[in-house]
Amino acid sequence: MKPRGNIGIITRGSLVEGLEMKLDASHSVEDIKAGKFVVIEGEKNEFFSMITDLRLDATNPEILIHPPEQDNALMRDVLNGTSTYATVCLRPMLMLGKEEAVGGEDEIRPVKTIPSHFSRVGEAEEDDVGRIFGREDKGPQFFNIGTPLDMETPVCLNLTRFAERSNGIFGKTGTGKTFLTRLVLSGLIRNDKAVNFIFDMHNEYGWRGMKESSKGASFVKGLKQVFGNRIAIFSLDPKSSRDRGVQPDHEVFISYEQIQVEDIAPLQEELRLNPTAMESAYLVYAIYKEKWLETLLDQEGKGVEEFAEEIGAHKGSLVALHRKLKRLEHFPFMVKRFRGGDSIDRIMEYIDRGIHIVLEFGRQTSMLCYLLVANIIARRIHEEYVKKSERYYATQKPEDQPRQLVLTIEEAHKFLNPVAAKQTIFGAIAREMRKYFVSLLVVDQRPSGIDEEVLSQIGTKIVALLNDEKDIQAILTGVSNASGLRSVLASLDSKQQVLVLGHAVPMPVVIQTRNYDEQFYRDMGDLSRKGRKERAEKEVVELFG
Repeated sequence: MKPRGNIGIITRGSLVEGLEMKLDASHSVEDIKAGKFVVIEGEKNEFFSMITDLRLDATNPEILIHPPEQDNALMRDVLNGTSTYATVCLRPMLMLGKEEAVGGEDEIRPVKTIPSHFSRVGEAEEDDVGRIFGREDKGPQFFNIGTPLDMETPVCLNLTRFAERSNGIFGKTGTGKTFLTRLVLSGLIRNDKAVNFIFDMHNEYGWRGMKESSKGASFVKGLKQVFGNRIAIFSLDPKSSRDRGVQPDHEVFISYEQIQVEDIAPLQEELRLNPTAMESAYLVYAIYKEKWLETLLDQEGKGVEEFAEEIGAHKGSLVALHRKLKRLEHFPFMVKRFRGGDSIDRIMEYIDRGIHIVLEFGRQTSMLCYLLVANIIARRIHEEYVKKSERYYATQKPEDQPRQLVLTIEEAHKFLNPVAAKQTIFGAIAREMRKYFVSLLVVDQRPSGIDEEVLSQIGTKIVALLNDEKDIQAILTGVSNASGLRSVLASLDSKQQVLVLGHAVPMPVVIQTRNYDEQFYRDMGDLSRKGRKERAEKEVVELFG
């Protein structure tokens, strides 16, 4: 490894509060950024660290009271680095013994000690990043997501660890969450680490998506264009899909019989239903079972009150429930009877074959529609996966093991707020920790709106700029050394810069995300063709022994 460029020396600090470095006079403090990745060279260990804060200091307060004149450059140069200097706050994240580093057997460990006074701090090099985060040439579990600040060396997500738990992509509106989500999904698809089901509320993931730029709107390729027949587009609004030049692989219908009261319960806020109305819904279901919704909506006018008397329900509550649920009849995908088979059975067929699904909502972009459809489909998928998992646990045969499934949902706080998380299937999935081979990828601009218990189960967080203090606090709940990361989060650029922390990376790191462009398409396409060939060969072996 070539010698690291020196940027300063350690002067003070503690294991709990972090370390302080005096910046070398040859470096401008304006070139040092919060979130930068550096290495402290101790006597026995190397400490991989993140810059969390910067401060200007002086040896004598008199200098600050009587500063040199603005045009006196000579005096300012004389004082710089001696009487005046910059202090940089560092947070050691991981350590590696120097003998291990030389021997080539990396054993990265949590930091349990600190380097001595005057330990040298150097710029992180390419080998340092590779040792910590892995390299794509080391195995299919590593996926390049971007580069550290002021470096060109790839930082990799460990996709095997990423798929093990539910994960989140967070950031305020306009920070590129959809772009980040496409990057991560591309990695999971290319490296075949999980099957993905994407609830695509704004039609951004399937065939093409919109890219905002200073020159106006332009378009980027969706997952279908990048990965071809490994992606299937299902549509709730096929006319809208065709108007956008997209030919859906399957049209989705949902029948009244598929809707359970549990699917309506999380919509109480959206429909403004009171608890008594939900009790009436359960009463109707207790009598009419799967026909409950069709029976209720068939009632008209005064017939609703008579129906309430007949079943012993509260008249006012049942009338309100009937009136609010009438909105469902306006959704074009809602039918009383199936057309051409159960759409969710078709979804399960595609998932079993390892084909990733993008569910487009077309013009049906109301939050009521999104919440309802996502709840119904996710609940059914989860039920099927529970059956498959229990069969696998009973037989323990590799061929019975379900494919790992990742459900991607936007506006996640609507599904996972403290009230809804206890009612929706998404709350249950987040808490199950992959017990049934299903996990979530939640995309949201309001992490403070998500239930704390659910947030604690989020394995890896990819966080773009957040301004709201409550959102920053929510992201860092349960994270060690949160105080240092708080300043790093606040200093992120508004585009293509994120803090990655959690299960899929060995230490928190700020990265400049890689571009989603023609080069990226080529990278994904080449490897996806290779992956398709390998999978086809594997399927032939499994089929014919």
